[in-house]
Amino acid sequence: MAAVCVLTLVLALLLPHTQSSRTDAAVTAGQGGTEATVARAEECEDPEDQSLSPSTAEGEAVAAIKQRGYLSVGVDQNSYRWGYRNPNSTAKTVELEGFDIDLARRIAEKLLGDPDRIRFKAIPTNQRIPAIRNGQVDMVVRTMTITCARLKEVAFSAPYFLTGQQVLAPVSSTVKGYDDTLAGKRICSAKGSTAYEKLAEDRASGDLPASADISTTVPNQLDCLVRLQLGEVDAVVTDSALAASQAAQDPAVELKGKRFTTEYYGVAMKKQSPDLVRRVNRILADYREDGGWKTSYDKWLSPTLGRDSESATPPAPDYR
Repeated sequence: MAAVCVLTLVLALLLPHTQSSRTDAAVTAGQGGTEATVARAEECEDPEDQSLSPSTAEGEAVAAIKQRGYLSVGVDQNSYRWGYRNPNSTAKTVELEGFDIDLARRIAEKLLGDPDRIRFKAIPTNQRIPAIRNGQVDMVVRTMTITCARLKEVAFSAPYFLTGQQVLAPVSSTVKGYDDTLAGKRICSAKGSTAYEKLAEDRASGDLPASADISTTVPNQLDCLVRLQLGEVDAVVTDSALAASQAAQDPAVELKGKRFTTEYYGVAMKKQSPDLVRRVNRILADYREDGGWKTSYDKWLSPTLGRDSESATPPAPDYR
């Protein structure tokens, strides 16, 4: 199918691009901020509301990035309209582009004064947290859902996008959504994703038919689309925003039913970098207020999600 040739880029990426920072009243966050993050994660009920308040205070993490001279960001290079290489680009070098890429460049611009002072690294879904914890990247901007479990391992910015899980299947499929029509079906999800966690939880509780086969997991959720195209699975469960982009690439598949969870994407960073978390939250606040978020949404996501969808407005942050 048409999407296969567009989406077969799975090579390792280290792309040198190497984005200014306003000065407002700031709150300095030291080691105590890190300890508070851990405590909050253990008490977590609404993970999207657990982030630190915005600030332009410069601590160790921000200073280290400035001294190095570039921002290192884990991204996807295979998610259409989020983080991908456009094969139709007329440029000599096919650059990464998409909604998440715009956000990463905005962060680099505000931190370092230049959106090109950034190095992108392609990170598989199940390697996002390890890449942050081992210092491979400063942050991950890769359609990463904020969850209570993940808050025990990494820190998150305030939410920057509303989404939820949804089913993707062939147009001709008897699957109608996340319901009993999945009985006996082979379902694909990405390793380490909230999609797989939901599938496993619901099958254990009986909310998903016991005959549903959820054993197929892949490093990147895009690999599920290829499996679906090859007839190796019957359905895919992934974020509705990603599913919509995949359906836009391949007219033989479509979204089935409504989204059945409510989730939020956040920028993930080390727990030991509260100053960077606060600075990113300041940048996100400005990105919402000055229209940058909406401009990026209209360019990349409105063709697949619509200008009036529930995701067309950035989530209102609620800092702890």
